Parts: sequence; C-alpha cells; structure tokens
Amino acid sequence: MPHQIIFITSTDTGVGKTVLTALLARHFRDSGATVAALKPVCSGGRDDARRLHAALAGSLTLDEINPWHFRAPLAPLLAARREGKRARLAGIVAHAKKFRDGCDVLLIEGAGGLLSPLGEGFDSRALIAALRATPVIVCPNRLGAVNQARLVLAALAPAAARAARVVLVSQRRPDVSSPTNARLLGEFHDPARIHPLPWLTSSNGAQVRRAVAALGKFLLAA
Repeated sequence: MPHQIIFITSTDTGVGKTVLTALLARHFRDSGATVAALKPVCSGGRDDARRLHAALAGSLTLDEINPWHFRAPLAPLLAARREGKRARLAGIVAHAKKFRDGCDVLLIEGAGGLLSPLGEGFDSRALIAALRATPVIVCPNRLGAVNQARLVLAALAPAAARAARVVLVSQRRPDVSSPTNARLLGEFHDPARIHPLPWLTSSNGAQVRRAVAALGKFLLAA
C-alpha cells in the first residue's frame, strides 16, 4: 500500500471534519492498514483530538495527535496570540512528516474552514501544499452547498483542486436542495470525486460504514 497523506478540510467549522476523520481512521485500521490521524492545531478545547485518540485505539498519544492547542474558542491564530504563543508552518510540517513514513495512511484534520488562520502566516491551504496532501472537503448537504464547495475548490491550487474529494454530509433535516446538490456540483467538479455521507444515527451505522469504505477505497487509489 502506498503512503498517503489525506487532509480533511471543510467549507466551515462544525460541519463534520472530526466525525469523518475518526470514521476513516477506524476504517483503515480495521482494513489492516497502519494509520495515524493528527489534528495538529486546535483551540477552545481538545475534544476533537480526543475523538481521534479513541479512533486510533491509543496508538498515538493525545499530544502526538494534537501538539498545538489553545484555550480560547477563537481562530487558532488569535487563540495562540492570547497566550503569547505561536504555531508555525515549518513546525507543523515537520511534526506531520515524523509520522508519514511509519504508516500507510496519514490523516490530518484542519481547524475551521480551508482559509481559517491556523498560525502566523498560514492556513490549511498552505499545509495541503507543503505536505502534497490529497484534500477532502467536508460540506453540509444543504442549500448553499454547491457555492460553498466551489469556493473552497477555487481557493485550492489547481492540482490540489483536481485531486480533491468533496464529501456532502447529509443533514438531520434535509432541505429541498439536498437531493440535487451532488448532481449539480458534478457539473463543475468530477462527479466521481463527490461522495455522499449519511447523517450518523444510532440505527444506520452499517450504511455509514459502507459510505466511508467507498470513500476510503477512492482515497487510496488517488
């Protein structure tokens, strides 16, 4: 299995990046792959990192998963400044590369949306470029999804945009646009790179696992 770096970003904060990252980590681990999952930077608590820690069954420590964490629930750049600290691109890239060669799949979750400032002078777009990672864009499948996904794709470098996967996350209460968003987005982005993800409930775990397995297969073939 070739080494893969997969970067999970999104159109906004709170749209399901951590849920998807944890699901992918469990899927790859259960499939026999060696997997690491990192959330290098977070602010406002470490719950996301703890979810990844659980998904990896403790194979990485919490501080390995999340070395830069800040208390204030603000963009990480501002939260770090409040504490007189700094996160720098070179340090985060070096940390990620420590895990790259020791696993088949390295998952990296960003904080906030693609252009949310993570540290001094960089964001998730810069990390994707520095790591040559395959972007996965998490987008709520609701009215506005096509615009939001296209804005993120347009913000990526052309090669990264062509390689990007868009995951449309079903909502607890779908709206009239939900059944049509994937088809319409497919007029602007390769339809084979658009993946629906069911809303996770206590009763549809098997359906969600099938969707995640399909996405995982495509990601390893990237």
